[in-house]
Amino acid sequence: MSVTIRKTAGHAAEITWSPKDDPHGYLAHAMESDRLAYALESLGGGETETTPELALQATRHTSALARELERRAAAQVVALRDKHGLSWRQIASVVLEDPERQSGVRRMYESGRRHLGL
Repeated sequence: MSVTIRKTAGHAAEITWSPKDDPHGYLAHAMESDRLAYALESLGGGETETTPELALQATRHTSALARELERRAAAQVVALRDKHGLSWRQIASVVLEDPERQSGVRRMYESGRRHLGL
């Protein structure tokens, strides 16, 4: 993986990637729109927004990034099945942490195919 996150000091980090890592501009958009920053803040469990408007903005950005990640995960499920030939059981074991949840990964697969235009 050529996207790298390097801890620089204390609680600081540096994220780097090359243009080939982001052919559709998803990484750049997540950074420029503050979606990534709000999502990371949310992961940290902090609630620093002081007004309802700022809290709504943070939630909007976090939710938008979460939806994009869901679409990207569904596309990865398509690749796992179609390109790599993995079984539903194998995919469910990794993606949903339960090999019995094969119907769940099948739904992700269908969603991914729709998103990819297949």
